[in-house]
Amino acid sequence: MSEVLTHGSDSVSEDQNFRSGYVSIIGAPNVGKSTLLNTILGQKLAIVTPKPQTTRNQIRGIVTTDTHQMVFVDTPGLMDPKYRLQSEMVRTAYGALRDADIVLFVIDAAHRAEETEDKILERLRRAKIAKTILVLNKVDIVDKLTLLPIFENFSEKFEFDDMIPISAKTGDGVSVLLEQVSSYLLPGPLYFPEDQLSDLPERFFISETVREKIMLITQREVPYASAVVVEEFEKRQRRNAEEIIYIRAIVYTEKQTQKQIIIGKGGKLIKRIGELARLDIEKFLDASVYLELYVTVKADWRRDVRKLKELGGFLEL
Repeated sequence: MSEVLTHGSDSVSEDQNFRSGYVSIIGAPNVGKSTLLNTILGQKLAIVTPKPQTTRNQIRGIVTTDTHQMVFVDTPGLMDPKYRLQSEMVRTAYGALRDADIVLFVIDAAHRAEETEDKILERLRRAKIAKTILVLNKVDIVDKLTLLPIFENFSEKFEFDDMIPISAKTGDGVSVLLEQVSSYLLPGPLYFPEDQLSDLPERFFISETVREKIMLITQREVPYASAVVVEEFEKRQRRNAEEIIYIRAIVYTEKQTQKQIIIGKGGKLIKRIGELARLDIEKFLDASVYLELYVTVKADWRRDVRKLKELGGFLEL
């Protein structure tokens, strides 16, 4: 099984007119960045929940056509950090600006976070990105008359190359956004094979799928104090010669009480988490899966650099 997620594609001609570039998606928590990435790719790559701070890492999704390749980088929501994990999430998000050819600054048309937005604009001024597009998301749930004042307000604060209203959830306006992004690409190489959808290993997406179910099912601090690490991933043969993928994953919490909540009475909650995650993982891998989950405690892992490196291997610490 490949180490990266791929999908079918026609061959890309080695044309000198071929264009490519990195496109960073930034914004405050819960503005729809991951939903936008998934909509652009046409399939689920980044986990999505109603809770803020769902995304912890840079997640790269690759769109390749005969004429261009766009490498989209989804980032954690930008906030005022309260502990080390959040500090690293913010650093990871701003780190995506370093290599960006184009930035999509996504804001929520329905729920503004003006203080955070202003801080992001200040970072954009200092970064001096070649092209920056303001993406006004969730326009499907607001009065269209409210959009013009928002655009006018942002045009006074920053010189955007474009301002585009979209709904990442319904897909409205996303094709216009993609067309504009592709028009800004400069001549460049094919960074990744044409059939590659992401450069992250499958284990990453498996652990993220389990974490998504924890985020969706548990409340309060429990989902934020949880981390998932895939310890074992191998193909096995059943007695009937059917192939199955065996996955063993560890769910880490910070406290014993959090562990007990995730396990649930008689193990019912962890079983439910496993059932939901297995269905998505089977769809993702297009294979039968046996998923085994264990829960253990690693005290204060969100505040300890060494433990963060152990559990958050994709954070660039």
